[in-house]
Amino acid sequence: MDIELAVFDMAGTTVKDADGVNGCFRAVLADAGLEVSAAAVNAVMGLPKPEAIRRLIDQSALRDRLAGKVEAIYRAFVARMIRFYKTDPVVSEVPGTSETFAVFKEAGIRVALNTGFGRDIAQVIIDRLGWEKNHLIDASVTSDEVAHGRPQPDMIENLKIRLRVSDRRKIAKIGDTPVDLAEGYNAGCGWLIGVTSGTHTRAQLAMCPHTHLITSVAELPEVLGIGPRRGRE
Repeated sequence: MDIELAVFDMAGTTVKDADGVNGCFRAVLADAGLEVSAAAVNAVMGLPKPEAIRRLIDQSALRDRLAGKVEAIYRAFVARMIRFYKTDPVVSEVPGTSETFAVFKEAGIRVALNTGFGRDIAQVIIDRLGWEKNHLIDASVTSDEVAHGRPQPDMIENLKIRLRVSDRRKIAKIGDTPVDLAEGYNAGCGWLIGVTSGTHTRAQLAMCPHTHLITSVAELPEVLGIGPRRGRE
């Protein structure tokens, strides 16, 4: 069955940021008095960010004191992330991402992004990397634009409808977290592709529903047999 739509995660999958999301999470929580480990943040990576903050607070000894501050902490996170993605020199695309997008589009496959970020952060990244301006993506959707974020299938369903995909089994979901793969599974995607360039190891992703595990999105055209002239196979 041919792929009609490829849905790519952003941070860690197509965006290289030296684990900046994790660092910003820990910084804003520390400012609120809560110290959390990098591993604890990775465990909630991929979720809508307010939900990730809520879970980290709920798991802590400061739950009662910080429960009412989720929104304020989230606003601080957004401000820090926007500054980071606008200005930090480490931010770039994962090598080979634009080439993969171009190969997919030339083969007639629609390319979309989805993310646990809200639109305010996601658009900063998209604009900085030029993917929309250079017509490398067909659409994007963020967790604050649907009723439920990951691992629920709402974002993928949104893209399926907007891009007029005939069958959810013709959708490939690509991401670097267990939540990405769970989202694709819950959406009924035909391809569930875990990428080890981000927050989780191959062993961790192997425990999740998947059809492929790869080290980089740059490998996708070869892995899936998609070429700029051959088209889909």
